[in-house]
Amino acid sequence: MDAFIKRLPKAELHLHIEGTLEPEMLFEFAVRNNIETRFGSVDELRAAYDFTDLQSFLDIYYEGANVLRTEQDFEDMTWAYLERAAADGVQRAEIFFDPQTHTDRGIPIEVVIGGIGAALDRSDTLGISCGLILCFLRHLSGDAAVETLEQALPYKDRLLGVGLDSSEVGNPPENFAAAYDLARAEDLHAVAHAGEEGPPSYIWGALDILGVERIDHGVRAVEDDALLARLAADRTPLTVCPLSNLKLQVVGDLADHPLPRLLDAGTMATINSDDPAYFGGYVGANYRALVDSLGFGESELTTLARNSLEAAFVEPSEKQVHLTGFDAEFGAHSA
Repeated sequence: MDAFIKRLPKAELHLHIEGTLEPEMLFEFAVRNNIETRFGSVDELRAAYDFTDLQSFLDIYYEGANVLRTEQDFEDMTWAYLERAAADGVQRAEIFFDPQTHTDRGIPIEVVIGGIGAALDRSDTLGISCGLILCFLRHLSGDAAVETLEQALPYKDRLLGVGLDSSEVGNPPENFAAAYDLARAEDLHAVAHAGEEGPPSYIWGALDILGVERIDHGVRAVEDDALLARLAADRTPLTVCPLSNLKLQVVGDLADHPLPRLLDAGTMATINSDDPAYFGGYVGANYRALVDSLGFGESELTTLARNSLEAAFVEPSEKQVHLTGFDAEFGAHSA
């Protein structure tokens, strides 16, 4: 099954590049940039990855990002992710980054985009096409989101779209309507985290107020039958992250994950790794976890992988090439 998972062509559509900063690389960058950390070793840092909820993760996530200072740091981190993604059979990666995490501590946005972009520019040597999605931090203001997008627009040719992440509860989608209006005016794609810890109403808001094309997470949609029906009818992709949901205690046991219900309802669920350095596994490990915990076989995994290719923001002709090739090789495994 591990070999089958690796062979499956797939897209990863929910991946925070800062969340790929492995402890070993974090310490390497701290030494490189002469930054002290409060952790004495890699093992001590890993031991701190015992999260109780989303906020407990975010606290250490932002602390870890402090070691990212130069274009080389961002390039090295991004390239390390791309190598892991290629080994997992990823053909398309649409990568989130959080500019405010860096600009608010004095790192110019051109350093962030330049470093990440330098790695993406050579991703084709690994057989991966890439896109970059600028995420607004929802614990900050809507005005700050607009300002951040305006700062990034000189580098618009680097951007695929915009997203919305960070602390969900208490920060509803409507706070960011102006930023998404600006993104649409600039012909950028739109996605948003919704329905991870926040209620189904946040998913409705992301769809109706922000006009998003994909919902990141979306697992709490199972609490609203009308919402499930709409997501299925509209073929709105959900970028589900099983190991993240387990690590952040969105679910207590992967055997109880709502993914089977999402699939049974006809939604276009996809599988992704979110912040794999913190949550215990890259995209291949997330697929494997579904086998071990939910009893998924080749049919379910094939459906999820094909969904990811269909949900990617690529030109229709490129998408059709991916899907035609996928169906030719794996169509017999489909339900």
